[in-house]
Amino acid sequence: MNAFIFGFLHPFRCIGLFFKHPKIILYSIVPMVINLIIYGTIFFLVYNWITEQTASIGILSRQENLLSDILGFLMKFAALLLVIVVCYFLFIIFGGLVSAPFDEFTSKYVEERIYGIRNSINLPIIREITMSLKEESKKLLFYFSVIIPLFAVNFVPMIGSTVSLVIGTPFSSYFNALDFMDYPMSRSGLTFRQKLSILNKKMSLTMGFGTIAFLMTFLPILNVFMKPLLVVSGTSLYYEKQFDKLIVSAK
Repeated sequence: MNAFIFGFLHPFRCIGLFFKHPKIILYSIVPMVINLIIYGTIFFLVYNWITEQTASIGILSRQENLLSDILGFLMKFAALLLVIVVCYFLFIIFGGLVSAPFDEFTSKYVEERIYGIRNSINLPIIREITMSLKEESKKLLFYFSVIIPLFAVNFVPMIGSTVSLVIGTPFSSYFNALDFMDYPMSRSGLTFRQKLSILNKKMSLTMGFGTIAFLMTFLPILNVFMKPLLVVSGTSLYYEKQFDKLIVSAK
């Protein structure tokens, strides 16, 4: 439990790094602006589409009575929740791919300037960008190979939604830990299987960090500003808790 709490609180400990190393802020500005545009566009389009669909099929009754008011409020709340969920999944795809090269530079700065570690694999900048996009694609494939079947389980009567929630929530936390701790592992040349093996060896720590990362990335608009903090704290946690020392055993 102590390891879980440490991982959960670690992003808050890393806030000070932005003030001690202002260059991290500079590295974060471009991806934040890009992600703000992406998320804002996604939110606007999804919200308009869902509200139009609910209005067109007459879900929200216009009769003026207490029951219809309550029903209307519940449907609006459900529609808003659906918007947030859909935006979360779309933001993972588009926001992750677009900001991956910028997040790579931020993570590398933390690795080299704060922890004094230089990976033996040094690639030209174009190769680094290509590699970050490739690794991001692998993570997305892994994520949706689990989430899509879980979504299908929702349609199983009685127990579908419960099973999907019970399995999907911790898996999303695990994926977020992988997502934000992946940068130093990719620079070390690890395979996807090796990355998972390393995270599994410190599961409580991994899940603690992944849980707060999942909560931060789920919050509308705020997730855009939280992402640089999670990139920094994911790299920091990786070295501070010596996940890198597990590379030999993972290989």
